[in-house]
Formats: sequence, C-alpha cells, structure tokens
Amino acid sequence: MTESLQPTTPTTAPARTASPLARIGLRRYSTAEFLVALVLFFVAIPFLEKLRYGDAFEGVLITLVLTSAVLAVGRRRSTLIWAAVLVLPAVAGKWANHYRPDLVPPEVFSAAGLVFVGFVVLQLLRFIFKARRVNSEVLCAGISTYLLLGLLWMFAYLLVARLDADSFAFSAGPVASHSMDRFNAYYFSFVTLCTVGYGDVTPVSNGARALAVMEAMTGTLYMAVLIARLVALYSTEELHPAGQKH
Repeated sequence: MTESLQPTTPTTAPARTASPLARIGLRRYSTAEFLVALVLFFVAIPFLEKLRYGDAFEGVLITLVLTSAVLAVGRRRSTLIWAAVLVLPAVAGKWANHYRPDLVPPEVFSAAGLVFVGFVVLQLLRFIFKARRVNSEVLCAGISTYLLLGLLWMFAYLLVARLDADSFAFSAGPVASHSMDRFNAYYFSFVTLCTVGYGDVTPVSNGARALAVMEAMTGTLYMAVLIARLVALYSTEELHPAGQKH
C-alpha cells in the first residue's frame, strides 16, 4: 500500500510550491474578467468621442483592458513578467499622449499596443490549443482572442494612417469624420474581421490593403480552426470521461 502512493508525490509537490503570481493567472480567474473588460471597452468606445472627457474615459478603459490582459496570460511567472514589460510602453504612451501630445505622438501608443496585443493573442492561442477539455475558461479565451484580433488590427490601421494620411478613402458620412481615428479604425477593423465589407471605408494604399486582406483571412480561418479545436476537445471528453483511464 505504501509503494502504491509513491507516484502521487511528484504530481502534488509542484502545487505546494507554486508561485502566488501563478495563482491569479489564466486557468483560474482572469479570462472571464478579461472578456468582461473587453466587452465593456467595445460597447463604450462608440460614445466616448462625443463626451467632453471622452479621451480620458477611453484611457481608463484601455488601461483596464491591458491590465486585465496581463493577468489573463500571467499563469507563469516568466509570461507575467514579459506581459508587464510589454504593457508598460502602451499604457505610458497612452497617458503621456493624453497629457502631452506635443511631446509623445499617438504612434507610440499604437505601435506599443500592437506589440502587446499580438503577444496576448499568442499566449491565449497557446492556452486554447494546449487545453485538454472544454470549459468556461477555454470558451472565454476563444471569444477574447477573436475580439483581440479586431483590436490588434485597429492598432495597425491607426499606425498605417498616421504614417500615410491617404491610406484610406471615405465615401459616407460628414467630411469632418473622414479620418482614420480611433472609432473609425475600430469600426473598419471589425467590419473587415467579420468580412462584411460595407464599402464606406476603403483601404487605398498597398499597406492598408495588405492589412485588410490579412485580417479578413485571419478572421475566417480563426473561426474554422477554433470550432474544429473545440469539437475535438469535446469529442475526446465524450470518449474518455473524467476519471476513466485510457
């Protein structure tokens, strides 16, 4: 009887010595909270530009989203450290541009946000494809990743528009709104991600067109691959229920 208990010791030892930082990570808490922060941001952003302090409110929301993203991928100490290092330029660039736009151009925030969101997307994809069963954490991670893809390309469109003001053409709405600002970038990104293509915003430069093509393909392929992965996990769980040896 004593010998039969020996193999369980190595599997339980790491749980006792786990870092406190790892306990706030992806598997236990943060994907659902991160998804709520993302939804709150995307619901609020269309109304912020007309508010007197809309830019400050947007800064608070984007800071909340980026901070939640750090916790969402911080299951391991090394990943948490990398996420914290990458998020600092994005948050600092956002608030520095808010208070001193003459010193810190918005391109800093767009470039730093692009890098950080790309890192978070990769970490969430890694979690999804390493999962052994379908649960709420996997589903929240899958939805969050899809929304993050739209945010990723939003930063890319903002950056391209800053580098070349003629990258996009507008065919609808008042002339004053014919610029690739935050909401227009958000709108165009998700319309392209969902492959709707209303045609009121058109990529003109080669860089903008290439980004739009890549986003449309990514959105389509992501949904196909995600559904296939979830079905495979669910089928495996049905064939081998929890507790059944195989």
